[in-house]
Amino acid sequence: MPELPEVQTTVNGLQEHIVGLCITDVWSDYDSPYFKGSETIKDRLYFRYFKKEVIGLRVASVSRRAKNILIHLANDHSAKDISKKILLVHMKMTGHLLYGTYKLDQSKKKDPWKAIEPESLKDPFNQYVHFVISFSNEKHLALSDVRKFAKVTLIESKTAYESTHLNTIGPEPLEKSFTIEKFVRRLHLHSNGKIKQVLMDQSIVAGIGNIYADESLWRAGIHPLEKVTNISPAKLKSLFTAVKKTLAKGIHLGGDSTSDYRNIHGNKGKFHETHHAYQRTGTPCDKNGCDGTIKRIVMGGRATHFCDIHQNLYSIE
Repeated sequence: MPELPEVQTTVNGLQEHIVGLCITDVWSDYDSPYFKGSETIKDRLYFRYFKKEVIGLRVASVSRRAKNILIHLANDHSAKDISKKILLVHMKMTGHLLYGTYKLDQSKKKDPWKAIEPESLKDPFNQYVHFVISFSNEKHLALSDVRKFAKVTLIESKTAYESTHLNTIGPEPLEKSFTIEKFVRRLHLHSNGKIKQVLMDQSIVAGIGNIYADESLWRAGIHPLEKVTNISPAKLKSLFTAVKKTLAKGIHLGGDSTSDYRNIHGNKGKFHETHHAYQRTGTPCDKNGCDGTIKRIVMGGRATHFCDIHQNLYSIE
């Protein structure tokens, strides 16, 4: 699943390319009985409402909240960039947004959208297009989503952060206001929880998922099964620093493309080339002076990777 760095990389690209453009059309082939009655475009009745609401609106800005992409829309005829609606996209497990020129082949029932340019959009991982926004510059924003898990909806700007989509999310770990004191308080809301699962709880801290939790814990020297209450203040401080540095590095490297993620031009990020723990099972730990080996266990159905030496369980400083 795209995590905070991948979502922020996408937001940065969209902010550069789609702000100021007017929406001229939207298309989707999402249609799931499971989502009937939901306020997402997977319900065809809602999609008709969605389409009517967004056509003619202009992109005022693009931002992020946790793993959600927020496309702020304003009236096209207004001189002020006052957001009227927010188009919310959560890319879920395998979704990613792509910007460029596409052509619709209406004779094809499966994958009818063909990427024209840039050439990088033709990567096979980018071909599963299930939602498309057409813009006034004749370019498109396409959502490739092989497993069809992504969420697209529309929320009111004035009440966006009170909506069910955003109202339970914890603080942003890269904001200046996110201090070590706040970090420790948040973790201790689940003091008997296992640290990796607590880190990944979006109601505790926003945006951290499987990859960046493994990498942050490796950097801080904390076992993923360690209970929060057993971690010393010094180790928690190390983890606080590790989280911020690891997420910032992920953004700097354009995200992680271990799996399906691509940026808006269809290109891979490079964070996966720098992994210390995630998916490095059986390899020597590359921490200076450590003779450990990267091990793999399963926590809550998710693969977890750690060093068996410098991340030893119930360590005492």
